[in-house]
Amino acid sequence: MIRSAHVDTFARDHLPAPEARPEFHFDLPELQFPERLNCASELLDRHVIEGRGSRRCVSAPGGPSWTYAELQQKADAIAHVLVAECGLVPGNRVLLRSANKPMLVACWFAVVKAGGIAVGTMPMLRAKELGQIVERGHVTIALCDAALGGELAAAAAAQPRLARIVHFAVGHGAAATDGLEARMARHAGQPFANVDTAADDTCLFAFTSGTTGQPKATMHFHRDVIASCLCFPPHVLRAAPDDVFIGSPPLAFTFGLGGLTVFPMHIGASTVLLEKAGPPDLLEAIAAHRATVCFTAPTSYRAMAAGARERKLGMRDGGTLRKCVAAGEALPAATRALWKEATGIEIIDGIGATEMFHIFIAADEAHARPGATGVAVPGYRARVVDEDGNDVPVGTIGRLAVQGPTGCRYLSDPRQADYVKGGWNYTGDAYLQDADGYFFYQSRTDDMIISAGYNIAALEVEDVLLRHEAVAECAVVGAADEERGQIVKAFVVLRSGHSADEAMVKELQDFVKATVAPYKYPRAVEFREALPRTETGKLQRFRLRQ
Repeated sequence: MIRSAHVDTFARDHLPAPEARPEFHFDLPELQFPERLNCASELLDRHVIEGRGSRRCVSAPGGPSWTYAELQQKADAIAHVLVAECGLVPGNRVLLRSANKPMLVACWFAVVKAGGIAVGTMPMLRAKELGQIVERGHVTIALCDAALGGELAAAAAAQPRLARIVHFAVGHGAAATDGLEARMARHAGQPFANVDTAADDTCLFAFTSGTTGQPKATMHFHRDVIASCLCFPPHVLRAAPDDVFIGSPPLAFTFGLGGLTVFPMHIGASTVLLEKAGPPDLLEAIAAHRATVCFTAPTSYRAMAAGARERKLGMRDGGTLRKCVAAGEALPAATRALWKEATGIEIIDGIGATEMFHIFIAADEAHARPGATGVAVPGYRARVVDEDGNDVPVGTIGRLAVQGPTGCRYLSDPRQADYVKGGWNYTGDAYLQDADGYFFYQSRTDDMIISAGYNIAALEVEDVLLRHEAVAECAVVGAADEERGQIVKAFVVLRSGHSADEAMVKELQDFVKATVAPYKYPRAVEFREALPRTETGKLQRFRLRQ
């Protein structure tokens, strides 16, 4: 094992046992990494050192626009704040809470430069969910947009280990003097010497809820971040330094972190970050910023098609948009055809996983096939297997198993044994593979609901509904939906004295929205006298799905 730079050894101490980890493969020549590697040096500082500091790096509508040199200066100042004023030592976890904006990128790089572990959180998370992340990750420091401070303060009240919260975008007044920007000013112009981290030091905890709603922290090394830049981007995406990236996924998702920060910055391109990235916002920003590469979910492409045609965003019609990546949920063939008809652009479909960091099966524009996700990305290998891990015949549905330079490492979690078997990563997806090696998505093999690109644990929504005084029993499943792929549907048995009407539907929906991230709320609620169960009382979810 390479000598770690981490003084706080929490992450390394809680890695899965060696025999529980997947096999890692570094078959491509470019995947041969040195023992010492800090991914911030490669993604950010390298461009300044090599004379590209004046290139535009990151911007936001109505917000700042920073060059690589300016982003480096911001990140260096924040790194000094973390070390000198917050007491960060290498290996400490730092929670990041913000909508997609340049300051969030600066904070992420500051943590990585200082040898810390960045813990991204989605803006919509509530105190309950934030508290779980703080507890599982033993988080002691947080950098938080002041606009999102309320839920984090509530979480911190129940989690005393989170001792230091520094807010940014505080505004004016007494509080601003203690805000991050004021602290940064005290260190302005002072270069920060990046910590000499090992390539296999953890730099990122990416949380995923799993099927139970209990969060799992996936642990990614510095080398994982750079490895992700050397597989899908050069071999499938093939973007260029002059490209302008844009999209909708939050940076707390590895889909967003890769597509909107890591990938563009690896090649010296620029990215536009949107606080609000619904289809109308994304369409407007693509046109206004002359974006060329878009990352979003299939649902958004379908919703944007008419507007994209009207605005003539594709290069076929004189627009700038030339590459579009879809992931987060299955891409329907009809959506692919609709977007191509509207823009002339063939969507680059892909499947990735938080556990793998990013996309590992995809097809470029020239090799896309309707209904197929694609083939294994160079650097990865994939199989469709049965329950015993044996390859199934061509055209047969089975479980997807993957290996490559990245893979699943859960933070001290027995669910590692469910994801990694025999050295392979089992993603929880059912696929079939044709004779040409193309993979065709069939369904999830667990109870995860994927709605408009968001992973939603059915059991977590059930837990919230059962806290409502009117609910006696409930069951949550994913229901097919043309627009969102799936929606959350709740089957509810009410206690006596409560009416099964539209007012109750709205009351339950609002209750869920107020307790957990609003995207998890049940868009459909069906009241039942009883739920289908076996003689032993086990819930028969398959009957509800039918």
